[in-house]
Amino acid sequence: MDNALYPVLFLDYLKHSFPIFNNMIARIPALLGIAVSLTYLNYRGLHIVGFSAVSLAVFSLLPFLVMGVISIPRIKPKQWLVVDFNKVDWRGYFNSMFWNLNYWDKASTLAGEVENPSKTFPKALLGAVVLVVCSYLIPLLAGTGTLNSPSSEWTDGYFSEVGMLIGGLWLKWWIQAAAAMSNLGLFEAEMSGDAFQLLGMSDMGMLPAIFSSRSKYGTPTFSILCSATGVIFLSWMSFQEILEFLNFLYSIGMLLEFAAFIKLRIKKPDLHRPYRVPLETFGVTMLCLPPALLLVLVMCLASATTFIVSVIVIIIGILMYPVLVHAKDRKWTQFDDIEQLVVPLDNLDTPRPKQEVSDEASVSLLPDLTSPGINQEVTETSPDATQK
Repeated sequence: MDNALYPVLFLDYLKHSFPIFNNMIARIPALLGIAVSLTYLNYRGLHIVGFSAVSLAVFSLLPFLVMGVISIPRIKPKQWLVVDFNKVDWRGYFNSMFWNLNYWDKASTLAGEVENPSKTFPKALLGAVVLVVCSYLIPLLAGTGTLNSPSSEWTDGYFSEVGMLIGGLWLKWWIQAAAAMSNLGLFEAEMSGDAFQLLGMSDMGMLPAIFSSRSKYGTPTFSILCSATGVIFLSWMSFQEILEFLNFLYSIGMLLEFAAFIKLRIKKPDLHRPYRVPLETFGVTMLCLPPALLLVLVMCLASATTFIVSVIVIIIGILMYPVLVHAKDRKWTQFDDIEQLVVPLDNLDTPRPKQEVSDEASVSLLPDLTSPGINQEVTETSPDATQK
């Protein structure tokens, strides 16, 4: 659902210079072409996705940095404080802000493809937080401090118009191209995360084995195709419609992540963790409280349509769980057995405490997916055997 936003935003920027993309006759083939071509890039492997994402990030940020520098002599700081709270669309505001600043947990689905993630991820996330905050603040402060444009004009793709008013037509075209390319980079990163999440679920026995089948480039082919299919079916919706549905479902997922995080701290405090927040159980509970309240607020602001559709989607998901378990028991399709799972260990040279359960991901978190016999076999497997 999130990935369906980026082709839509891509065309929203282009339509300021090419009005033909306002018509569905031109828009639908363009959306299909974007989805198919970017899906192929994901199929070719993470190295291409990673390289293209970094290149697109540099190309996308440069024009906004230039716009910020050019606007300095014209900035009037008092304009930053001008706001009419009666005209604020709070639903749109919170949904847009929430979407722009979330999904930090998504990177974890690619941890198995990263060398030494326990050291690499914290450094990357710290740099990303600084980069993301600056990439939002600099162009917003430049645009709102320099121009007197009414708030109603600040819609999808408006930054290109801001660039033209501040720097001229050349800056408009540069920002348009950069913003369009940025959405393509986001599409690539999101599809990789989605596909490898499905692959990981398949490796744990939660989904049929076909989801973990890899191409000659090491990418999960069927999972990528599933992600692309969802994008194509959702791309006909508007940006705000997709955003609201997405945020509601994402909020529920995040609340479950917080609940699982706290429960594991209480139930299994000595479980080996590649990453560990340096706080005790009470501290991490308090740490999760503010974002949990924000998640509830975002859900409360959803429209009745969003609420009804989201509840239907959730019910379908809940019903699919026992269906998959039944299909596994009846051997309707092939599933990977959990006891055959090899857990990649990124820090083999670091002493690891001996534990009762060697496969913490599949056994501790997903006990209901396996029969008692399988659980007992995995529990009795020694850590040395699992590493082999």
